Amino acid sequence: MKKAVYNILPETEKILKTMGEQIKLARLRRSLAAGLVAERAGISRASLWKVEKGDPSVAMGIYAAVLHALNNLDKDLLLVAKDDALGRQLQDLNLITRKRPPRRND
Repeated sequence: MKKAVYNILPETEKILKTMGEQIKLARLRRSLAAGLVAERAGISRASLWKVEKGDPSVAMGIYAAVLHALNNLDKDLLLVAKDDALGRQLQDLNLITRKRPPRRND
């Protein structure tokens, strides 16, 4: 079977590996066995190992399930892209260029 190829930048690969290491450390700090976390997350131990290695082929939902299995760490996912400074600047630029608001059709 051919392995899937992902177009991931080296910087993003580093981020995924770091995230995987942090997930593994969170599991170890809690003294939880890999099998137990995998069972709680509803995944195989092999999938958990992929998560802990930062494998880009693992679905985001599996990362979320593992984080949830580590005592609700999935709430931290709400911080992803929360402070989008560039997006806000672009939005503000679009607001400034408008001369008047669009007409309302009542």
